[in-house]
Amino acid sequence: MAKVLVTGGCGYIGSHTIVDLISAGHEVISVDNFSNSYPEVVQRLSTVCKLELQNYAVDLCEYAQLKSVFEAHPDISAVIHFAALKSVPESVAQPLRYYRNNLNALINLLQLMEEFHVSNLVFSSSCSVYGEAREQPVTELTPFGIPLSPYAAGKQMAEQIINDWQFQSKAACTHLRYFNPIGAHPSALIGELPIGDPLNLVPRLTRYMAGKLPSFTVYGTDYPTRDGSNVRDYIHVMDLAHAHTLALRFLMEQKPMKPEVFNLGSGNGISTLELIHAFESANDMQVKYHIGPRRSGDVPMVYANNDKAAQLLGWSAKCTLEECLSSAWNWEKSLI
Repeated sequence: MAKVLVTGGCGYIGSHTIVDLISAGHEVISVDNFSNSYPEVVQRLSTVCKLELQNYAVDLCEYAQLKSVFEAHPDISAVIHFAALKSVPESVAQPLRYYRNNLNALINLLQLMEEFHVSNLVFSSSCSVYGEAREQPVTELTPFGIPLSPYAAGKQMAEQIINDWQFQSKAACTHLRYFNPIGAHPSALIGELPIGDPLNLVPRLTRYMAGKLPSFTVYGTDYPTRDGSNVRDYIHVMDLAHAHTLALRFLMEQKPMKPEVFNLGSGNGISTLELIHAFESANDMQVKYHIGPRRSGDVPMVYANNDKAAQLLGWSAKCTLEECLSSAWNWEKSLI
């Protein structure tokens, strides 16, 4: 078993991945400065995992701070890198902040991995790298499209930076291209908890249904899709978390000579309106919504072909859409 450094370990996907890693027997060190998460997540994770999670509240953009973590744990053998700003609309409004934070943090991390001889990296990428792909579902061979947001452009750049670094460092790397994680841990102790008003669909929906938001808007019903709303591939966050544990095992056992890329999605394209109806069915509720204009940076449609992850990682999405939405609502209710 490995000692794994998880950056952004108190965030949504990072926290659920820590649970999966620890259940698989790995030792985990978390780095999260709570710029987009909450300190109480550390105790919640400790409760779920039945051990004291060690988190360092350092900023990855501060090289000396991050180096102190590597110095304290010279036996780290792998890194799973989540820490990044992640909102598409926010990146459109604040492009320089996104490039500065996300790329500087990555470069510092890679430099320290090289200095401390850490040779395994799982990178949190995104389906946004495909842009407005002409063919669906997208595969790992689908070429990068024109990025529709600074967030997407940053993910494309990050993958290229890692590819260039891997070529000379000979580290084992993988890019996990996520689609749309939703849901929460079955304990309802951890889940998606954005700071401020949520921008992602499901937390906006659950907060609205909990009476925490005055209205709920569907952004655009004039897309070239079957019902006019945009189409995404929704996957339970625990299914996604487990893929990281499998990807880590793949790297440590296979030591690929170049970065491997994996799509992580359910393989099903679900429209915004279909998701709303599925939420109503899963939770026996009625959702009242408004129609608004499209948001800048949103693509009409993207969903995954995940055959490669099934073949090389032995991974597939297990949870149904209704199970995802039921767990998301249970998490929201625990916060009321």
